[in-house]
Amino acid sequence: MNRFLYGILVILATSLMGSSFAIGKMGLSYISPLLLVGLRFTLAGSIMVLWVKKKKLPSSIWNWGKIFTIGLFQTASVMGCIFLSLRTITAGESSILTFINPLLVVIMGTIFLNLKYRLYQWIGVMIGCLGVIVTLGFHLQLKSGTLFGLGAGLSWAIATILVKKWGSHFDIWALTAYQMLFGGLMLLLLSITIETPRLILNSESFLIVLYLAIMGSIVQFATWYYLLSLGDPGKTSAFLFLAPFFGVLSGWLILGEIVQWYVYLGGLFIFIGIFLVNWTPSMNTQKE
Repeated sequence: MNRFLYGILVILATSLMGSSFAIGKMGLSYISPLLLVGLRFTLAGSIMVLWVKKKKLPSSIWNWGKIFTIGLFQTASVMGCIFLSLRTITAGESSILTFINPLLVVIMGTIFLNLKYRLYQWIGVMIGCLGVIVTLGFHLQLKSGTLFGLGAGLSWAIATILVKKWGSHFDIWALTAYQMLFGGLMLLLLSITIETPRLILNSESFLIVLYLAIMGSIVQFATWYYLLSLGDPGKTSAFLFLAPFFGVLSGWLILGEIVQWYVYLGGLFIFIGIFLVNWTPSMNTQKE
């Protein structure tokens, strides 16, 4: 794939990821967190299952178990933690915490997939993480939303490694569809067991769920999984540092959340980190 198209797909995926935090926070005014995210992914997964029913599907219970496990981490755990975090912290803070996972992906990729990273790539990830800390203004409070945000980041890192390890065994569209459906159903079950479900039906809540299901789920996940399938998950995941800025930007534009000066300083560190992690001239890791 040429770099221009790759860049377009990265921007599309990360902008949808970031904007979904602000749209999701709007939805909490009408729908309880786990019910909202459960409806989002059950709807998205159901639509995609109808579309991929003629695709090659897993032939064994073991492979279906792999898809279920990916759905457990990528959809149920990541998205459940995100929407629970939005109850007590801003959309911008939640997006920043969630997308801390590239550092975890590099560490886990090294341990579990035996991937090799150069020193300047590790330095790039550390600079990017420093940028996240700066973006938070050095004064992150340990609210429940903070812990849920960190949990989302860890779960996403695990899901990224699982997709890289198992993803080649499945049709990418079938994997996206069924992991979303399984995750959405798990979230609906959690909604009726651990929270008091709340649902206010009107045109705005309907449009919010529809946007999150179509653009924020189907388009976002399919694009991201495709990018992950192209090469090193650590390098691809480094671009997730872009998503917090789309999260902060959409929080400012849609919700009126204030963007402080240190967000821009943190952004400089983040973009330097992205460059270092992905700068691999004349290296055999850049042959795809």
